[in-house]
Amino acid sequence: MSQASELRDMSDEQLELTLKEAKENLFRFHIQAQTDRLDAPSELRRQRRLVARVKTIQTQRQIETAAK
Repeated sequence: MSQASELRDMSDEQLELTLKEAKENLFRFHIQAQTDRLDAPSELRRQRRLVARVKTIQTQRQIETAAK
């Protein structure tokens, strides 16, 4: 789901939901990392990048609508 092309095909509502879920997962992974129970440390990076991708796409859409 982290492919930018897949994210661009989503509606604004779906992007908001994806962003919310990714932030919640990132929070949980941070807590697990602090308690040394994190099984896959790469998940932290994956979720952080997903949040960044979604925010980038949202910003691009805002710029496009403002330009029109």
